[in-house]
Amino acid sequence: MGTPLIQTKDLKKYFKTGTGMLHAVDNVNLSIEKGQTLGVVGESGCGKSTLGRTILRLLPATGGSVFFDGKDIQKLGTSEMKRMRSEMQIIFQDPYASLNPRLSVSQIIEEPLKVNHIYKNKEEKDRKILELMDTVGLARRLANSYPHELDGGRRQRIGVARALALNPSFIVCDEPVSALDVSIQAQVLNLMMDLQDSMGLTYMFITHDLSVVRHISTHIAVMYLGQVVEYAPSHQLFDDPKHPYTKALLSAIPIPDLAYRNKKRELIKGEITSPIDPKPGCRFAARCPHAGEKCTQKDLRLTDIGPEHQVACVMYENE
Repeated sequence: MGTPLIQTKDLKKYFKTGTGMLHAVDNVNLSIEKGQTLGVVGESGCGKSTLGRTILRLLPATGGSVFFDGKDIQKLGTSEMKRMRSEMQIIFQDPYASLNPRLSVSQIIEEPLKVNHIYKNKEEKDRKILELMDTVGLARRLANSYPHELDGGRRQRIGVARALALNPSFIVCDEPVSALDVSIQAQVLNLMMDLQDSMGLTYMFITHDLSVVRHISTHIAVMYLGQVVEYAPSHQLFDDPKHPYTKALLSAIPIPDLAYRNKKRELIKGEITSPIDPKPGCRFAARCPHAGEKCTQKDLRLTDIGPEHQVACVMYENE
């Protein structure tokens, strides 16, 4: 394994509320190798999107470090961070809300080029915009169209083109296909995988859809209430999940095969622990069928249980 392109060390992001501090991201340690895709999964409100935005410094971290190619970006000044932004981009979840409705397709793609003064004359800039439209499969005739005139798939392609405009090496994909029809999802996913192969991109892919994350990810991190509870290569996580929460998530995937109609489901019961000033211990303990006294005595860290496979659970602490 080489030097990770992205690495977090005890990354935290808390939000102040009327009743205490909400631990949206708590002591997250992750690394993403160059050219790979880290899938981040978990139920709504577990901190996936907050993690992605904190890594990009769109949200200021409460604590911990984020390293980009070995450089701690939390310590960069404003001008240094502006230069770093060209290396780190984001594709937002809603392909309509993330686009300025008053700008045409070409103007939206042009924005990052203008802000960063990449091209000195209009001819070069226009050529680059058309190249980006070709790259993401947008017809050139749509250059002067507006977002409301296009369907969801084309809107998301605009978002992808905008993210690629500055030739980044790392892109946070925040549920980029969740608002699209299934057939359009496949087109956008295949586009992103083709771009990764041709441009050597590194992705952090945030999603609820476990079948999608299996298709695109090299490694997967499972989050629960701000913490990563399991991390493993994609095939290994699906073939041999260890954490009770991961098992329940994978059990919920519908299988379109009558042979599996009597398959036993891992049902999650109980109330979700409050993320506001949580007590020490496993945050899944209140819903875990295997929970015991040990689970609530101390915060659990990820433990190595195999090659690149880590889990935060007392059942595997001594393995």
